[in-house]
Amino acid sequence: MRSILLAASLIALSASTAFAADDVMANYYGNTVIASGGMVDTHSYYNADHTFTVKAPAVGMEFKGTWKIEGGNLCRTYDSPPPGISNPLCTPAEAHKVGDTWTMSANGKSRTLTLLKGVQ
Repeated sequence: MRSILLAASLIALSASTAFAADDVMANYYGNTVIASGGMVDTHSYYNADHTFTVKAPAVGMEFKGTWKIEGGNLCRTYDSPPPGISNPLCTPAEAHKVGDTWTMSANGKSRTLTLLKGVQ
């Protein structure tokens, strides 16, 4: 009986690990993406239920919406988009680890993004 429970636990664990490996956004959940290099720095939070929040702490603004992976892109649809942002806003979907920094271009502008541990 104990062997069956152990085997079932290992199968469940390997299935969840495989799911996380297939989810390009897995490392984003519960963490913060800080985008800098534009008019204002933003903090983005992605959830496994395909919702997101973007905050601009310096100006006290917050935007919410839903996200999906579509054709290799991360597409964010804002409930009410920030000024000058297309809706939906689609950029290449890239898996990153906590601590990674990369450059992303959207709407003709480049920004530096960093994935930080936790909600900041």
